[in-house]
Amino acid sequence: MVLLFDAANTLIHKPLLFEKAAGVLESFGHSIPMNFLKQRHKLVSEIIVFPDRTDKEFYRKFNSEWLYALGILPKDEILNGLFEACSYLPWEKFEDTEILSEIKGEKAILSNFHGSLTNLIESKFPGIFKEIVISENEKFRKPDSRFYLTAIEKLKVEPKDILYIGDSLKLDVEPAESTGIRSLLIDRDNEFPYFKNRIQSFKEITKFI
Repeated sequence: MVLLFDAANTLIHKPLLFEKAAGVLESFGHSIPMNFLKQRHKLVSEIIVFPDRTDKEFYRKFNSEWLYALGILPKDEILNGLFEACSYLPWEKFEDTEILSEIKGEKAILSNFHGSLTNLIESKFPGIFKEIVISENEKFRKPDSRFYLTAIEKLKVEPKDILYIGDSLKLDVEPAESTGIRSLLIDRDNEFPYFKNRIQSFKEITKFI
């Protein structure tokens, strides 16, 4: 079996993001609980798909919708504050990914990302992943099923012999299963408690191998 992973918010994340965002909102008189910030960010992320390369225009659009979802009018000064504080923060690996070095078998990545992902992953997970399939390189991106078929071809295995793990129902779980790949939702913050095929930590992966 091959374990196939999404990258952003599955293997790696920006741990300072919500702390920085909360600070900006607090400076404008909005005290928002951290769990509510994360929940609304996740829901907006399921609707607005991130491009391979982000820019200020994209973040303005995304943060406007995030603010609406939080009950805050997206005024220019708040949007500018969020962009300055939250954009292009460093990526770090999730703590529970440490277990990947203990799990035997082939591991690979399929991710909507720009070409620098290979170097980023190798710096965080040296020698762990055999194949890294990146949307910017392949010209297909999730949720396009052709992107998953590209991964199947590169991995040289049957779809039934792949277990794909990602953080999005729309971009990860649904399109993976449409190509015959088994899938799991990684749901560390318990955003989708009623979805059956999910785990809250990578430590649970071994139950499905």
